[in-house]
Amino acid sequence: MNVKEYRVSNDFEHIDLNIIYCGSEQCAPKHSWGPGIRLNYLIHYIISGKGIFKLNNQTYHLQSGQGFLIPPNTLTYYEADSNDPWYYCWIGFQGLSAESYLKQANLDIHNPIFTYDQDDAVKNCFFNMLSTQKNYTKSHALYLISQLYYFLSILIHMEEQKNTMLKKINNKELYVKKAVELIQTKYSEKLTIIDIAKHVGLDRSYLCSVFKEYLGISPQKYLLNYRINKACDILKSTHISVGDVARSVGYQDPLMFSKMFKKIKGVSPSMYAKEL
Repeated sequence: MNVKEYRVSNDFEHIDLNIIYCGSEQCAPKHSWGPGIRLNYLIHYIISGKGIFKLNNQTYHLQSGQGFLIPPNTLTYYEADSNDPWYYCWIGFQGLSAESYLKQANLDIHNPIFTYDQDDAVKNCFFNMLSTQKNYTKSHALYLISQLYYFLSILIHMEEQKNTMLKKINNKELYVKKAVELIQTKYSEKLTIIDIAKHVGLDRSYLCSVFKEYLGISPQKYLLNYRINKACDILKSTHISVGDVARSVGYQDPLMFSKMFKKIKGVSPSMYAKEL
């Protein structure tokens, strides 16, 4: 096993956030730690290989590009894979703001795993801390802390991006829901796609794009299908004229209604009624 760990001098100890130690290890197959507890926060980041991490009766199977948080005073266990043992780096830290920063990164005892494999930023951050330790002087303490802040900022930024994406998705769903509700309540009136777009606060082309994304069809097609299905319900339950049916579902022109009805159902409204 190739183990490197460095204890950090507390000459420049910070109340907000403070590094205690950092290190790296190319683990031997099945090499393990625990079950045991740590007295401070500890984060491992996997450079290569695989392993398992156990916390709160949960077992996580992890690989390169992932990391795991060990909260203080929490029983944990981790073990390298027997065929592809992991090589990981770690950093132990504490401070009054440590829990707050981790919470912003959505890391805690219930969600201890993160994934960062889009570039080498996190890996380089750990390597920078380790390389600084080789020639450590008091003046390097601030640099080490800056690297810890940078590492946490990467995780927080990643979480912010996910939240922004989820918000956009939720907004899209809301737009579609409002459009569908309008169609279902106003289908019998003179309703256009521009009217629907104005109602939900979008331009016509973006509404069409969002609608297709979530329902697989355009709002025009949804409106047409809804009107024709409502017309079928009327034809099944009443014996009114085709013109009256047309006006009941938003068509002032019975000929246009009949054309659209046949396009969707394959038969004219009158033939549909006769077949019933």
